Amino acid sequence: MSTEETKTSALDRLRGWGSSSLPGMGLATLITALHWRPFQALPMLLTPLLMFSSYLSVAGFKIDSAGMTAAWSGIYFLLAARRRPAALKNKFSARGAVRATAMGLSAANVLAGTYTYVTGDRKAEEQERKEMDKWGMYNDSE
Repeated sequence: MSTEETKTSALDRLRGWGSSSLPGMGLATLITALHWRPFQALPMLLTPLLMFSSYLSVAGFKIDSAGMTAAWSGIYFLLAARRRPAALKNKFSARGAVRATAMGLSAANVLAGTYTYVTGDRKAEEQERKEMDKWGMYNDSE
């Protein structure tokens, strides 16, 4: 395997991650697990927005979904990073592991979503939506 194939494969994986509906929903699940009890309003405001970005991806708007997921994941990462450092025993608890996973997932979402949004082909995406025609929006019978 040559280095060009590896680079292409890595970029394809990055684009695949950015255009998927799972990363936004996964981050919303982790945010809910961390901030539901005790309830913290600011992080919990991000979960419906991440869920909506997952819906956009399923509906066929993958490029816009990637941009939205990248933006809200970046905001969550900045919000979570400004928290005061925890004691050493709290870093290695279940809650600490979930927090580290949420921050890692949000960083990956920022990278993949930004790449997908910047390099996305909107005309090809629109053509793909027309071919899928999930809700009969593009019927020519009118």
